[in-house]
Amino acid sequence: MAKKNGFIEEFKTFISQGSVMDLAVGMVIGAAFTAIVTSLVNDIIMPVVGLLIGGVDFSGLSLKIDNFFGTGDQAVIAYGNFLQNVVNFLVVAFALFLVVKGMNRMKARAKALAEKAEKKEKAEEAAEEKKDDDIQAQQVKLLKEIRDSLKKA
Repeated sequence: MAKKNGFIEEFKTFISQGSVMDLAVGMVIGAAFTAIVTSLVNDIIMPVVGLLIGGVDFSGLSLKIDNFFGTGDQAVIAYGNFLQNVVNFLVVAFALFLVVKGMNRMKARAKALAEKAEKKEKAEEAAEEKKDDDIQAQQVKLLKEIRDSLKKA
């Protein structure tokens, strides 16, 4: 029984990890995004494309092929749905490209800011060290002057 409880606890730990939760959130958002993209393509983009090429409704485009074996059934290749799915894919891919590009740009800016801050900190440290070296050199010079004047006296 202890082995079973250990398995259940391990499963609970796995489910509650951030990466699994992030994946679940991503799946839900992805499904919602897919619905939006599908509506965008079907309700906005494809009707405009259809108007541009002469009022063709892509969803109804198909090719009927007669049966070579003499029966009355025909094979229907619904390439209009395929074209809509290709457009859906391209819209989703382009949207994801823009998201990834934006994230990469933000990461690059953050990295540049971090590097700039690091350079500034190093420059301040170098200036502080130089200031300390200058003070130390002045102290050494003063001590030498004191020593020399004590030798003369």
